[in-house]
Amino acid sequence: MSFAAPPASAAWSHEGARSGFEVAYFEPGAEGYHLRGCTTAVEHDVPWIVGYDIAVDRTWTTRRAVVTARWATGTRTTVLEADGEGHWWVDGAEAGDLDGCLDVDLESSAMTNTLPVHRLALPPGRRASAPAAYVRAEDLTVERLEQDYEHLVDNGRRQRYDYSARAFEFTCTLVYDESGLVLSYPGIAARTA
Repeated sequence: MSFAAPPASAAWSHEGARSGFEVAYFEPGAEGYHLRGCTTAVEHDVPWIVGYDIAVDRTWTTRRAVVTARWATGTRTTVLEADGEGHWWVDGAEAGDLDGCLDVDLESSAMTNTLPVHRLALPPGRRASAPAAYVRAEDLTVERLEQDYEHLVDNGRRQRYDYSARAFEFTCTLVYDESGLVLSYPGIAARTA
């Protein structure tokens, strides 16, 4: 299972859980991709901005993520680094609770659901666990998020995956384009460009 190269940019309108908008840029490089973007949103009557710069290797395994948030109360930056083998450091400190995670997942971003789908390259009918280093939008705390993806039968150029995150008792069917970018994330976001 392989995807086409991502476009130079993409955008999503966030809906349901929050009101907001996300824009991401995809820059190919010798080592993989740099994924840079920003989400501006209002959630529970609190406006926030979360920007990100994520480096993934050629297998789409996360190697580094710099996440910066701004709220009315101030700004914070969190730096996640990974060795590609499932070991992580958060702001320079070893994060053993993230052992085995190969992806970063930003609560603020629909784009980060692209990472495990590319990395896993599941054929239709296959399911896999993809625990992630999950970064909260409200304070940039990082925790482990257990999640699963199951590639359903393809529908033309669109691909569908059943997604679940047990910690949130959340399940849905994600729809992706031929580049492996989310088109529809029910209750969270829809692709606009």
